[in-house]
Amino acid sequence: MPYAVSRHRPRWWTELLLLAVVYAAYSAGRLVARGDVNTAVDHGLAILRAEKALFLDAETPLNRLFTDVPAIGIPSDFIYASLHYLVTPAILIWLFRRRPARYRAARTWLMLSTLLGLVGFTLVPTCPPRLLDASHGFVDTMAQYSSYGWWGAEASAPRGLGGLTNQYAAMPSLHVGWALWCGVLLWRHGKTPLMKTLAVAYPLITTIVVMGTANHYFLDAVAGAAVMGIGALLTRPAIRLADRVRQRFTRQPVTAVTTVNSPVVGAGCQTAPGERIPGQRNPSADADDSTAAAAR
Repeated sequence: MPYAVSRHRPRWWTELLLLAVVYAAYSAGRLVARGDVNTAVDHGLAILRAEKALFLDAETPLNRLFTDVPAIGIPSDFIYASLHYLVTPAILIWLFRRRPARYRAARTWLMLSTLLGLVGFTLVPTCPPRLLDASHGFVDTMAQYSSYGWWGAEASAPRGLGGLTNQYAAMPSLHVGWALWCGVLLWRHGKTPLMKTLAVAYPLITTIVVMGTANHYFLDAVAGAAVMGIGALLTRPAIRLADRVRQRFTRQPVTAVTTVNSPVVGAGCQTAPGERIPGQRNPSADADDSTAAAAR
């Protein structure tokens, strides 16, 4: 059976517990991974310079548009602050209920990619465009339109909880990575034209939103897609490893072999006088021969 296919639906409570533990570990690790502010700013400026040299700094014109047009900026802030918390779990639940044979591989892919993102936050702390000096021309739309939502001036965290977030965890963009994961699964397992449309639109809109709100650079989005690609490649080996570990720890102990009354292999094979190779003889015939010999 292919690794991605399972005939049995996982227990919902074990899955919920597993996802909660992984997300808690990810959130805690993200906070611990806070790097030096100066290093994060240097990384952000290096990315910005590279994008300008390659004419890839799409976040600059998008941020101006979101800042100047509230009808675009305000909905985009709501999208950034909420959808990845809603759509990603919704896709997981949908797969669990409607595509249980594919759920395990999809969940493993998401978890591996998320943990890889944590490695990126640790190794490359990056200042997002919105936190750069104002001379670089970026406006924090989340702060500009904060009166319309539940967030404050510190990313998408609720007011007063900004200290519980790592604002320099910009590289890679898991907003984009998770949206791409959702899009791939909707495209692969959705059956209607609406599902196919959402599969393309959701990752695309998310990419535009994270840049327009000045929360990520374009290269952050590229890195988010790359992390998901690496996670997809690691999914098969990870599942195989998990199966081996489970098999080792759940294998039944070897018990002693008991003797069962059964015919002996080769029973009835006897060597007749003058034979070098035992021949199959009928035991009843041998008994008759013995009786006849005794009579003689």
